[in-house]
Parts: sequence; structure tokens; C-alpha cells
Amino acid sequence: MSWTRDVSQTDLGATSRRFAFAALLVIACVSTPGWAQDNAELAKKTQNPVADLISVPFQNNVNFGVGPNDDVQYILNIQPVIPFKLSEDWNLISRTIVPLIYQPELAPGVGEVFGLGDIQQSLFFSPAKPGKLIWGIGPIFQFPTATDDSLGQGKWAAGPTAVVLTMHGPWVLGALINNIWSFAGDSDRPDVNQMLIQPFVNYNLPDAWYLTSAPIITANWEESGDDRWTVPIGAGVGKIVRIGKLPVNVQGSAYYNVVRPDNAAEWQLRLQVQLLFPR
Repeated sequence: MSWTRDVSQTDLGATSRRFAFAALLVIACVSTPGWAQDNAELAKKTQNPVADLISVPFQNNVNFGVGPNDDVQYILNIQPVIPFKLSEDWNLISRTIVPLIYQPELAPGVGEVFGLGDIQQSLFFSPAKPGKLIWGIGPIFQFPTATDDSLGQGKWAAGPTAVVLTMHGPWVLGALINNIWSFAGDSDRPDVNQMLIQPFVNYNLPDAWYLTSAPIITANWEESGDDRWTVPIGAGVGKIVRIGKLPVNVQGSAYYNVVRPDNAAEWQLRLQVQLLFPR
């Protein structure tokens, strides 16, 4: 089953510009001075992947220069994060990624496709009262939920995942890593053996503004040479604002892939709106 939609590269470019303008408008106009201290504390919590904080990020990724025709690809990752208190000493952090993908025509006759990609589920066991070094470790699972073959890998996969970070004054420094291997699924599809590393550096400014860099580095171990690695560099800016009493983390950043496989995106615009539900 596939969902198709006639979306041109011009339409996607205009949509991304409108979203960026709307995000900047929210940052500029919605912030409430009375919440300044709470917002500053929330900013650091949003930068901690294993924080005791319920949140729902909507991460919009617009990838430019995709395929032989340098098309535009759009991926919306809906990423709910739900912490569970297991005991006085341990928390379990559930992080889910539900991707909705617009795929341009990458080969003649294939056509454009829009639909659901493969869902990933991570579970982090993390100390409830961490010290200077904050960490979490657990399993990650990938499910073959894609509504079209071009939007997923057609395999059940699993592996380990871990995150480690530290906070020093305005700085939040850390990294997230995982590797998954396929163990079942469509036998006609290639095996999955891929790693993800996401280092993150955040510098918190007054009034709940912050600077951020969180490139997503990937390695496909089934490939070789130049098609194995994707290595981006870039940075962005974010701010905690309030819509009424609801805190929202609004962030925009851009990344250029200095190393990339053939036909992969040349650069990416990442725009995120994260709804926060502090306890």
C-alpha cells in the first residue's frame, strides 16, 4: 500500500520557508517574561535525552539535493518521549520515532511517494539521581511499518543504544549512539547493519535562548567506500516559549553533508517544534 501526492520541489521549498517564518514569529512574539526562570530550566531539560520530562517533538527535516535530479525530500519525525519511574533509583525513558516521508522520484517510472516510514522505539534505563555524568542505556527496535518499499527497509531490526552527557554552567555536551541489525523480514531486501552517532553541543543564553549543534552521523556497514558514511556539520538556534501556559521548544538549524553516499541529500534544514509537559 502506498500514499501518493503531487508535490513539486517548488512547493516544498515554499512550504519550508513559510514554516521557518512561522517558527521565527512564534519565537519573537509568544515568549512571556514572567516564565523566564522556568523556561531557562526547561531549556536544559530538553537538551537531556533522558530527562524526567514528557515531550512531543515534531521535527521537520527538509533535505535538498536528493537523487540524480537534486530533488527535495521531506521527513516529519514525530518523536514522543515518555519517562517512567521504575524505582527510587531508576527511570525508564521511552523514545519513539514515527517518520512521515515525502520521497521525490529517484528513478524513472518510480514516481513520487508520501507515507509512513519504519518506526523506531528506544528504551533507556537511566539513574533517577544522576551525578555529574548523566547516562542511559537500553535496546532499540525498528519495525517494518513503511507503507511503500521506497520509504523503509522491510526488515525487523534491533540493537543497543546509549546516551551520555554532562552539564557545565551554560554548556550541555553529550552524544547518543546506536547500532541495529536485521533479524527477520522480507528476504528479498538487503540486510540491515547500521550505526547512528549524534553528538550534541548546546550553549544556553539568557531568556531561554540557546545555540545548538546536533549532527546525525550514520554508517551503513553493508555498504563500502564512499557510500558507507553520512557526516554532516552545522548548527542552529532555539528558544523556550509559552503558548498560554504550555511551554514549547522551538528550534531551527541547518546541516551540510561533507561526506555522503551517492544520491543522498547535500544539505538539510531542520525545524522543530517540541511540546513540553513538565511534571
